[in-house]
Amino acid sequence: MNKYLLSIAAFSFLLTGCGDKEESKDDAKDTATTEEEKNDESINVDKGLLNVEITLPATFFEEQTEEQIIAGAKEEGYDDVKVNEDGSVTYKMSKAKHTEMMDELEGEMVKSVEEIVKSGDYPSIKEISYNKSFDEYDVKVEREQYENSLDGFALLGLVMTSSYYQAFDGKDADKMTITFNMIDNETNESYDTLIYPDDWEDEEEETTTE
Repeated sequence: MNKYLLSIAAFSFLLTGCGDKEESKDDAKDTATTEEEKNDESINVDKGLLNVEITLPATFFEEQTEEQIIAGAKEEGYDDVKVNEDGSVTYKMSKAKHTEMMDELEGEMVKSVEEIVKSGDYPSIKEISYNKSFDEYDVKVEREQYENSLDGFALLGLVMTSSYYQAFDGKDADKMTITFNMIDNETNESYDTLIYPDDWEDEEEETTTE
């Protein structure tokens, strides 16, 4: 069901995320163009009284024909699908279908969090808890080990999945934030708070100026 939309979204995130790093701060025109492109690449959710419409940008479907898009929508059981003139695609579904989609997406989110802790790929991360909307996380870590490793990439993965969860739930991209409360596993005390996108943008600016 929603794994179809989520897989499209996740793949697009990886592509557009790499492209954003190439933006030039010295060229105001390029900056304006990039902001416009970001708006074009946003997910739009319109919650009506009886139905929900989700519009995904054209960049999500660069490798698919219109026939493949329509066939995929029928297979997933959506009420209707429309390929728009700009290449974006609008899916129409009942409120019940959207609720079902969000429930399945929630299940995928829980699995993603559990995998980070249990996989062994991020040994300094001992426990992760989260709120219902997946926009705030308590991350318990072996602090010294964490700060001297690349385990922070796990948070980047949560930014990706959490952003799409919020987007499919209809949250405005401009108002979207994801908070990570970093907790020392030894003392059980919070020692830092990271907020996406603000702290991520500040870090990119510092890296650019160095």
